[in-house]
Amino acid sequence: MTLSPTPRSTIKRGKKRAVTERSALHEVLDAGLVCHLAVVVDGAPVVLPTGYGRDGDTLYLHGSTGARTLREAEGGVPVSVAVTLLDGIVYARSLFNHSMNYRCAVVHGTAVPVLDPETKTHALKVLTEHLSPGSWDYARQPTARELAATAVLALDLTEASVKIRSGPPGDDDEDVAESTAWAGVLPIRTSYGEPEPCPRLTGDTALPEHVSGRR
Repeated sequence: MTLSPTPRSTIKRGKKRAVTERSALHEVLDAGLVCHLAVVVDGAPVVLPTGYGRDGDTLYLHGSTGARTLREAEGGVPVSVAVTLLDGIVYARSLFNHSMNYRCAVVHGTAVPVLDPETKTHALKVLTEHLSPGSWDYARQPTARELAATAVLALDLTEASVKIRSGPPGDDDEDVAESTAWAGVLPIRTSYGEPEPCPRLTGDTALPEHVSGRR
């Protein structure tokens, strides 16, 4: 399936970097861990970093019920969500052509509050398993009080765009011929470090496989 651009989601700058396959949208969202939710509060834009999880073509967001931005987003106003993955710094022969290699997804729409208890629990499982796979069945389940204190929003992925840049710098021919400056890509890779146990753990608490396996 392909994306169906709308006036809001049509990429105008850098059109050659636009990717229209819906699978590319899913791949970017699945690879990221933090999204940025944009919403207008009191007439001014606010951008909130938050956790998320994807289930099919639905993006789930969550936060405290006391968060003003989430309360505004629940009110049926337009919102936008962005996820960006930085893959490398692109060094060119000219400063003008310096760039970044990246994968970026932007979603537009109206977020819907998830109120049904069963659906809300499912959404929180999706969120948990996206950030920390294996944790939902390992740690204590949310209590009724914790569920009541947590706001969950669902955002349809119908209106979205994807941009990807990869490869070497796009230097001008004259710079390639005349410049002696080094040019290329400095890759950026995200990796997990050694797990750091909580100081309040008891001595016989083993490191679970779903944590150790991510190293």
